[in-house]
Amino acid sequence: MNAYLILSDGTEFCGRLLGAPGETTGEVVFNTGMTGYQEILTDPSYAGQLVVFTYPMIGNYGINDDDFESNKIQPRGVIVREACEAPSNWRSSQTLDSLLRQRGITGIRGLDTRAITKRIRSSGVTMATLTTQPEGALKRLLGSNHYDEEDFVYSVTTDEPYAWGREGKEALEADEGQFRAKIAVLDCGLKYNILRRFAAIGVRSLVFPATTSAEEVLSHNPDGILLSPGPGDPARLAPVVETVRNLIGQRPLFGICLGNQLLCQAVGGHTYKLKFGHRGSNHPVKDLIDGSVTITSQNHGFAVDPDSLSGTGAEVTQLNLNDGTVEGIRLISEDASSIQYHPEAAPGPWDSRKYFSNFLERVLQSKSH
Repeated sequence: MNAYLILSDGTEFCGRLLGAPGETTGEVVFNTGMTGYQEILTDPSYAGQLVVFTYPMIGNYGINDDDFESNKIQPRGVIVREACEAPSNWRSSQTLDSLLRQRGITGIRGLDTRAITKRIRSSGVTMATLTTQPEGALKRLLGSNHYDEEDFVYSVTTDEPYAWGREGKEALEADEGQFRAKIAVLDCGLKYNILRRFAAIGVRSLVFPATTSAEEVLSHNPDGILLSPGPGDPARLAPVVETVRNLIGQRPLFGICLGNQLLCQAVGGHTYKLKFGHRGSNHPVKDLIDGSVTITSQNHGFAVDPDSLSGTGAEVTQLNLNDGTVEGIRLISEDASSIQYHPEAAPGPWDSRKYFSNFLERVLQSKSH
């Protein structure tokens, strides 16, 4: 069956159906990672988007039961050059195509993903429709909501609080055992590997919906607070920003990706939309404090305006070496800091895993006082 990718300017690409037949609309973005497609497809930060994979073959090691980063497929559509139909890996339980069909996700294969990526790099991200019924699709696309008009965090956050221990998800009231510390996680689009990395170093995570008040979070007496990654425009999240503002100074605080932007907003800074975002596993970041350079995994379409931080008490601590954008901040008078990239690196290099241990050190030091 044929499938069609139709951009908002009327440009049309024809390929073959991947996954379930149907029609879906979203913002077209590209990811440059060579591996990790299962983690990318289950990353909540891709909510509302159509993901173009720049690597020419996707699905060659199949889909397994262990590498899901959330409980569902998060992008609205998938665009690939070639989808492998005979994956080879001892953990593989199904193909990419069967996963998408099973979850009701429409994709397309056989497109020139290099041409689409070059177009996005030149013109910026754009809205598009992915459909098996092209008649009238452009009109339907132009009548739909734009990506920046939707608040995706509220659709991807957890419905109920829960905890994450050494064996994975558990009840909030479960025995804390011999954990070194417990942290509260404000779930704005959380990836499971963040919780796995904390559990691996002896931290129990208490996960709360993004709509949870600061008072409710603090009532559980966490030793530290994590602001998670997530999708969309942070400027649209005024209630969450207010919660973050009320949490600053209460416990050691650490933000990841969207969490970095929320911390910035909470102290009076601003964010802006990037032309085509940072999505991939090879973004170099320089630490302005120790001079080190780290190769990072990233997935975001917005960035912090460094000039807006003047007079807020926030200091820029890290910069992207590709385009000079802000990659980290810290509050000078509070125990709060954040980074714009993904230290859990699923997928991606492990260079920045040190930030989990660094945060735990801050939490333990605060507990001892």
